[in-house]
Amino acid sequence: MDAYLESGDTLDSRQFILAVKRLADSLSYGTDASPFRGSGIEYAQSRLYEPGDPVKAIDWRVTARTSRYHIKEYETPKRLPAYLLVDTSASMTIRSRKLSKYALAVHIAGGIAFACLDRVSPVGLLAVGSRDFHVRPSLSRQQILKWLHELRRYRLDETTRLGSSILELRPSLTARSLIVVLSDFHDPGAVAALKSLAQQHDCVALELLDPAEEGVPGAGFLRAREVETGRSFVTRGGRRWVDTGPLRQELRRGGVDHLLLRTDASVAHELRSFFKSRALLGRGAR
Repeated sequence: MDAYLESGDTLDSRQFILAVKRLADSLSYGTDASPFRGSGIEYAQSRLYEPGDPVKAIDWRVTARTSRYHIKEYETPKRLPAYLLVDTSASMTIRSRKLSKYALAVHIAGGIAFACLDRVSPVGLLAVGSRDFHVRPSLSRQQILKWLHELRRYRLDETTRLGSSILELRPSLTARSLIVVLSDFHDPGAVAALKSLAQQHDCVALELLDPAEEGVPGAGFLRAREVETGRSFVTRGGRRWVDTGPLRQELRRGGVDHLLLRTDASVAHELRSFFKSRALLGRGAR
C-alpha cells in the first residue's frame, strides 16, 4: 500500500494545532534543570569561599552563622536538546475509542515540542516505523508545524523499528539530550536499546494503550492477527493481552522514566504531573 491515510481524529488542521498549543501551555515542562553552577539567576547552594572568588558573591547570612566565609552559587541556564521518537507503525493505528494510539501520540508530541521551545530547548523528531522521517533539533516553530501536519498521515503497512532506530540515533547525539519515546513498545528490542541510551541521556518512555488491548470480557476464544507481522494466534477474550507492569519495572531499573497513557482518558493532567515530578526529582541534571 503506497497511499497514506489521514489521521483518524475528528479535528481539522486549525483545531488540531490549537489543541496541541493548549496542551503545551498546560505542561509544566521542567526536565532541563542545569547540572552546572555559575552566574545564573536562580540560587542553587552556598559553598566555602576560595581565593579569587568575587567578594560581591559572599553569602553573609551563612557566613555569620558559621563564622566561615561562604559564596552563593546560582544555576546557569542550559539548553537541553530534545528528541521525540514517535512510533508510526501499524499497531499504533488500531483504535476502539475516538482516538487511536497514533493520533494521541502525535498530539502529545506536538505539545511537548512547543513546550520545549518555550524553554528555549531545540527539539527534533524521529519516526521509528519503517518510513524515513528524521528532523534535526531546531528552535523553528514552522518546522514543528510542518512535521506535525506530515505525521497526521499514516500507513497501515508500517513495521516498528524502535529498537534499531534508537541504536542508529545514539552516535549522532553529541551532547546530553532529552529523549522522549511515544510508542506501544511492541518491538522486543526496544527496551534494551532505550536502557543503553539512558546511560548517557535523559530518557522518557510514554507508553500508549488502547483499552481493547486489555482484553474483551465475555468474548470466549478469539483468533487474532498481529497487525505488523501478520502472525495469527488464538487467545481468550478475557485474558489481559497487554501487561504494562513488567515493562515499567524494567525501564525504571534502567533509569528510564515511564508513564502509561490510555486513549480513553484525558492525558493533560497526567503529563503535567509526570513532568513536574521529574523536575522535583532533578531529572535531567543527573
